[in-house]
Amino acid sequence: MDFGKTQISFSEERAMLLDAAQGLCADLSPIDKVRSLLEDDIGYDETAWQQMVEMGWTGLALPESVGGSDFGLGALVPLFECMGKRLLTTPLMSTVLAAECLRRTGDPAAVTSLEQIAAGAKATVAFVEADDWGSQHLTTRIEDGKLQGSKRHVADAADATIFVIPAMREGVKVLAIVRGDQIDTACRTKHDVLDATRRAQSITLDIAEADITVIASNAEKALEETQLIGALLVAAESTGAAVSCLNVTVDYLKTRKQFGRLIGSYQALKHPSVDILCAIESSKSLIYQAATELNADALSRDARIACHMAKSKASETLVFAGDRAVQFHGGMGFTYECDAQLYLRRGLWAQQAFGDPMHHRKRLAQLILDDEQV
Repeated sequence: MDFGKTQISFSEERAMLLDAAQGLCADLSPIDKVRSLLEDDIGYDETAWQQMVEMGWTGLALPESVGGSDFGLGALVPLFECMGKRLLTTPLMSTVLAAECLRRTGDPAAVTSLEQIAAGAKATVAFVEADDWGSQHLTTRIEDGKLQGSKRHVADAADATIFVIPAMREGVKVLAIVRGDQIDTACRTKHDVLDATRRAQSITLDIAEADITVIASNAEKALEETQLIGALLVAAESTGAAVSCLNVTVDYLKTRKQFGRLIGSYQALKHPSVDILCAIESSKSLIYQAATELNADALSRDARIACHMAKSKASETLVFAGDRAVQFHGGMGFTYECDAQLYLRRGLWAQQAFGDPMHHRKRLAQLILDDEQV
């Protein structure tokens, strides 16, 4: 039985990116800043976004021909791990996924949008329109000279200037590139997201085909691979958030006294804390092993295995860490003023984003098991 490669490499470039990201994210997103943005309409600080653009993060994985740095997809993993650790939310994930989706089509018509993204344009992919995330059925269509349909839970849609819209045209799946100003305010509905650091909208589309750019090359394959890359980036974010969640919990265990003793001295609290630490280390190994396998070409079998494993493990790790953090903080942990709530909500959102653990384990089994064993 072939479980794929297990090699992990961490280049000097990635180490430098990790150091830079840790410093920047710490400066941009102290916990009081995170809380100040929970009720904000766009949910992030524009200054933080501009600093990320200046650091070249939007074009980090893009080729130099469109203004990117050509560092490869693996370079994004340490960035999102650091962002997760500080609960720093910007449109970066939506933007890099939109860029990756367009780049993977190999269509020359995508070049202009890729150049804009590398220069700092905000973008998003409208993945969802059916009730089931796993459904491949698209009701959004290009016919009779119009793009018509609706998309649900479009991440960071409020401020995006480039929308990548999966649709059907003459029975073939395509990608439509739509400008943000082509979607009227009346055609947008704001969503309340469990993780209050996130923003999403539902959108309704009724746009003339002549006013959009349609990409037919490799659209289905590009979408499928982009969703798996998105799962890995969420896993990296979740791993970073789990680290901070554990730190918050341990700090509380070392200061809170009950019955004359620090509660951290009780084995019933020590052992779960060690379980969280072990799960974090496993998650880190899996996300960086996936980063090692990623490249600019089509995802290999080994890369797919690594991405599925990383997402299924990391999302469970953060939910477990968040749940224990709430419980260990006692009655205070169940109030929204306790930071443990932020990590638990992030974990519950991340667990479902781009497929839950069962979704990824089913696909992992298909990759690992041969026909006879199935």
